[in-house]
Amino acid sequence: MKKGLLIIGLILTTFFINSRYLFSAEISKLRIISLAPSTTEILFALGLDEEIVGVSLFCNYPQKAKTKEKVGTFSQPNIEKILFLKPHIIFCTGLEQAPIVRQLEQLNLKVYVSDPSNIEELFNSIKDMARLTGKEKEADALIKKMHSDIEEVNSKVKLTHKKDWPKVFVEIWYEPLMTVGNSSFVDELLTLAGGINIAHDTKRSYSYFSSEQVIKRDPQLIILTYMSKEQPVKIVQERLGWNKISAVKNNRIYNDINPDVLLRPGPRLVDGLKELHKRLYP
Repeated sequence: MKKGLLIIGLILTTFFINSRYLFSAEISKLRIISLAPSTTEILFALGLDEEIVGVSLFCNYPQKAKTKEKVGTFSQPNIEKILFLKPHIIFCTGLEQAPIVRQLEQLNLKVYVSDPSNIEELFNSIKDMARLTGKEKEADALIKKMHSDIEEVNSKVKLTHKKDWPKVFVEIWYEPLMTVGNSSFVDELLTLAGGINIAHDTKRSYSYFSSEQVIKRDPQLIILTYMSKEQPVKIVQERLGWNKISAVKNNRIYNDINPDVLLRPGPRLVDGLKELHKRLYP
């Protein structure tokens, strides 16, 4: 009788140990939702393809992001769908996603907000996201590669004296005319690429800018960071008084850089840096 009870006890103990192991293995599979294109790009760059169970409709890079379950738009995600996917953590960004973050937190969901305002803060965000997902080694390698790419461009920029750097106007939108100020990523990238932002004294990251000021400050290059059904370069060329601007006279208006590599605070910003340098120093 005692021997029989002992055997039953061993069987039950083995069952519970195996069950606990299977359960822990099941929950150890991290489930991630990303509601911002920038955080999606970072997560993929960290090698978290399998762990990502949902993304926003605007998450279009890398290609695999398009195959993930869509949980709504950037500013209006589908809360019911998010709950159904049972994420362990949700990655968001700042600005207009703040109300969504509050709503998710009220539902006791774990949320991380990545909202860097410069490259150094971007590196910190990457490290934070890696720490939360167990990808510290991958983050170190990614940041090292980004530093290397920045240094590669910097070594070329050093060959040109700062007084000879070209003046640049970055046009974010045309109606109304908008540009980037000194607290934006694009302004920082321009400086790293060896260019002078004519709107650097504008304090806001993105703000309205007068056409008269562009003419007065006479940029040598104009970079357009938007897609349009119209012909953006032609729109610029035909503006009243803009034919006096050096960039227009010398046909140095560019709309061939993917806006995402300039405007999304993610790993591809170094690609944007390289593209800017190519336009500044062809």
